[in-house]
Amino acid sequence: MKWIGERISFIDDQKRTTFVIYPESKGWQKSLMGAWFCMWLAIGATMSWSLSLKLTQQEQIIVVIFLIFWVYYAVRVGRAFFWLMWGKEMLKIDETALFLKKSIRGYGKSVPYYLENISKIRLQQPKENSIQAVWEASPWIKGGERLEFDYMGKTIRFARKISEKEAKLLFNLVTKRIDERLRAKKD
Repeated sequence: MKWIGERISFIDDQKRTTFVIYPESKGWQKSLMGAWFCMWLAIGATMSWSLSLKLTQQEQIIVVIFLIFWVYYAVRVGRAFFWLMWGKEMLKIDETALFLKKSIRGYGKSVPYYLENISKIRLQQPKENSIQAVWEASPWIKGGERLEFDYMGKTIRFARKISEKEAKLLFNLVTKRIDERLRAKKD
């Protein structure tokens, strides 16, 4: 196993190349996200409990609307927290396809992207002090994918929150392996 930076490992052999991209491992971020998620669950439990109280119809409507929004953000915060704790991106390039899996504790779907249909692989790096860069650097956002390619009319993104240096190294290695596999297929 070889490493690109601190968060990307890969295994390279004759038939396939496998990459694993881990999320940032900052203890204070995990602690804050865990506290925020627990606080969010406590707020939801309290609001759900308030439905058992004698409320007017208008108050019940307000609580139900609040709980609808609460569920949406509970899912978003929970997924971001679980991604920080146990998430990883797995990328495998073999003779036929590039397989991409975004996994939390092993759960996730591996999606094949056939090499012949992949076009325009590129780096996507936001400007250093832009709003997008600040937004993507925040711990409650899972996104911030740095590599992307076009696949049958869709843009597929991967490599969440990696540094610019790691993104360039990963980009070079991925494009090189895809080119090698396509040339070997044609021969």
